[in-house]
Amino acid sequence: MGFRFRSSGAEAAVRLVWFAFQSLLRHGLGGLGDALVGPQIRARRRTARRAATARSLVSMLGALKGAFVKAGQFASVRHDLVPQIAAEALSELQSHVPPLPFETIRERIEEELGAPLDSLFEDFEREPLGAASVAQVHRARLPSGEIVAVKVQYPWVRASVRADLAMLGVGLRVASWWAGREIPDRDTLLDEFHRGLMEELDFEREASVAEEIAHNLADDPQIAVPRIYSSHSTARVLTMSACDTIPLDSRAGLESRGISAASVLEVVGRAYAKQIFGDGLFHADPHPGNLFVVDEPEATTRPRVLFVDFGLSKRLSPELRRDLRHGIYALLQSDLDGFLERMDSMGMIAHGAHAAVRPAVAAMFERIQASGGALAVPGQAILGLKDEAKELLRNTPGLQLPNDLLLYARTLTYLFALGEQLAPEVDLVALSTPHLLEFLAGRD
Repeated sequence: MGFRFRSSGAEAAVRLVWFAFQSLLRHGLGGLGDALVGPQIRARRRTARRAATARSLVSMLGALKGAFVKAGQFASVRHDLVPQIAAEALSELQSHVPPLPFETIRERIEEELGAPLDSLFEDFEREPLGAASVAQVHRARLPSGEIVAVKVQYPWVRASVRADLAMLGVGLRVASWWAGREIPDRDTLLDEFHRGLMEELDFEREASVAEEIAHNLADDPQIAVPRIYSSHSTARVLTMSACDTIPLDSRAGLESRGISAASVLEVVGRAYAKQIFGDGLFHADPHPGNLFVVDEPEATTRPRVLFVDFGLSKRLSPELRRDLRHGIYALLQSDLDGFLERMDSMGMIAHGAHAAVRPAVAAMFERIQASGGALAVPGQAILGLKDEAKELLRNTPGLQLPNDLLLYARTLTYLFALGEQLAPEVDLVALSTPHLLEFLAGRD
């Protein structure tokens, strides 16, 4: 009964209305006393109210899961559309989502695999390893003895997509009205979001992508991708091999085990450079919850990095790869007109916005050239450029990031942020240059 309530959109509607009521009450009543205080206190109070509203929004989206968590994650990196205070709060949804009770997960597995849980697995841990937007993962043991990770999709997610997207569309309109700023290409944005969500809900696709990426990276013995157990997998349950691992995001933790953080980062950097510039198919979610060091004696001299969760992956179309190639050419040659032409081709400039976008991009070109050119920018400076790009998106009307480019940019941002945290002495730009040059030398 509860899932029918959720699938129909009724639960989401109730929660959204309640959130809107609380927000109006908070800002309405809170604003009454603003006239009685000075401008500095008034500004602090308004900021505090906005932060409280953002926290309430994150809590509501986390409870609803599915499309709403995905939308929150999506919004947290849409610096061209979302205020900074909201983006920072929404970023919590990238790694923290409350899990479902174990009995619900048990029922889901038994329904999908057509047998009692006890006959399917020798052992199954009740507490999840982690929970995300559309699924949660449990550690288990097969009757044959292999240790596996079982990814289980939330029961209502597929059925609720249509209703959830309709409400998200209404939410976009309300947010646009509230902010006093029209969201460009809103329908296209929703369509792209819908396509990406449906891809992530298809675990058979995820299994296929994992196997393809494993094949593409097979020549590097320091990269590990889980084996898929098709006998215990469906479009909504995915069972894959598991092993003992060490969190990749702790430099101190790695070095206490005698593992060089720099060596680990070099493996990750090589893998992503090949995926992005060479293969055109890449794991698009490189946050610390999806990357691990395999815990084995050889890790002290030759660490292996385990990639998990291929639900969010992206295959760059030949057209996009062509535009990226020529856009990088233009950047390297300081060809502003050529760069703007490729931006337009990739859908980065809204109709009629060229006059506003051109001077902003020209100023960015000047700053890059003043630092010695694009290839002279060290890896440690990339995060500074990322912050500049955020401001450019926020402050330049008509400048936008289509979903394909958003995933591409977000993946690179995550990678460089991980490098800064794990081993800032490793220059990821220099590490990626051979694959980049091979990409630039390719033919369309």
